[in-house]
Amino acid sequence: MNQPAAPAPAAPAPQRPSVIQLAIKEKGALYAAYIPLFAEGGIFIPTTREYRLGDDVYVLLTLPEDPQRYPVAGKVAWITPQRAAGNRAPGVGIRFPSDEKSRQLKARIEAALGGSMASDRPTQTI
Repeated sequence: MNQPAAPAPAAPAPQRPSVIQLAIKEKGALYAAYIPLFAEGGIFIPTTREYRLGDDVYVLLTLPEDPQRYPVAGKVAWITPQRAAGNRAPGVGIRFPSDEKSRQLKARIEAALGGSMASDRPTQTI
């Protein structure tokens, strides 16, 4: 007896990127969160939510003394797990995409940080 074939399982729906709002209110906090090691620039976001490297994340970033919110469609490129050495805050580093808006954001952040970019003060990632 022939039985109808079972339908093929549906492909999983693509995951929508997480949306995170991050308002950095002080220059010192911006210094600690900025990741200049990424060629495109990046930002550390404290969170206890689980992420994997390469996950898409949409960030609405507000910088100190700047009312504008900057949208960034980045990717997770750094993970600091809970209970990390040195009492570092758990979170993820988001790598900015390689586009003109991100280049402008990187330039704005680096201009705001000015001379502190060469500081040896610790940050949230290194």
